[in-house]
Amino acid sequence: MRTLFFILSCSFIISSCQAQPAKQILVSNKDENSLLWEVSGNGLKENSYLFGTFHLMCKGDILISEQLKKAVSNSATVYMELDMDDPAVVMGGLLMMNMKGGKKLHDLYTAEEYKKVSSYFKDSLRMPITFLEGTKPYFLVAMLYPKMMPCKTVSGVEEELVRLARKESKTINGLETMQFQASVFDSIPYEEQAKELLKSIDSLASYAKYFDTMVQVYKSQQLNEMEELFSDSEFGMEAHQDILLDKRNKNWVAQLKTIMPKQPVFVAVGAGHLVGKNGLISLLRKQGYTLRPLLHK
Repeated sequence: MRTLFFILSCSFIISSCQAQPAKQILVSNKDENSLLWEVSGNGLKENSYLFGTFHLMCKGDILISEQLKKAVSNSATVYMELDMDDPAVVMGGLLMMNMKGGKKLHDLYTAEEYKKVSSYFKDSLRMPITFLEGTKPYFLVAMLYPKMMPCKTVSGVEEELVRLARKESKTINGLETMQFQASVFDSIPYEEQAKELLKSIDSLASYAKYFDTMVQVYKSQQLNEMEELFSDSEFGMEAHQDILLDKRNKNWVAQLKTIMPKQPVFVAVGAGHLVGKNGLISLLRKQGYTLRPLLHK
């Protein structure tokens, strides 16, 4: 099970941690700083819920509040970015980690750069690069994240939510398929992904500091600070914001407009998808829904 969630985290951690919108202040009222939101109005008979997750963090830092438990209990179905309860999803993830066209990692680097990447994976991750030759570089970037954490037990908010949903006998669905997420990463040139991997290895200490700050901001639930932090150009991938965030958010809202009138749902997606003018909070409000922050402590 841990392997399943790690693979799924690798598939979309980049989109929620690195490719974030430019500064577009969404939350001006400090009382609206929360990861958990109630969605009502616009003809809904029952309220639904929106929650911002963090795909990979120390298990001890993950908070499952009573309010969160209540929101899941009050919902008929739990929706995540992917169906985290379907074994077929992890199999799809394994099959779609590889680059298209037979492209190999050594094709993307000079001999010196390849040696640096190879040495890092062998010495620090205990993984021979030969086993990862065909893997999309962004998946390899995600594999570095545990090295940035000050703990041995790593988990993800989604993993804990799946446990809670199962306990509550809730159905879990995905807003996207593994095939779609694979296509998102394929749409970003592998050469750019390779540069990001090399940059991450060269600047691991800086990335670790940034990652820790991001975790602390997430835990404090300060959405305005989160938005500013995620817009950091040194760590961002703003050139691909439309692919990684905006289009996906709009697609999810279109789905939710059909889903929510039929039944109350609990929607859990990366917290980066909540903020900004093209974030889910803003987009749902523009559709006429009322979004109210709920206490999550």
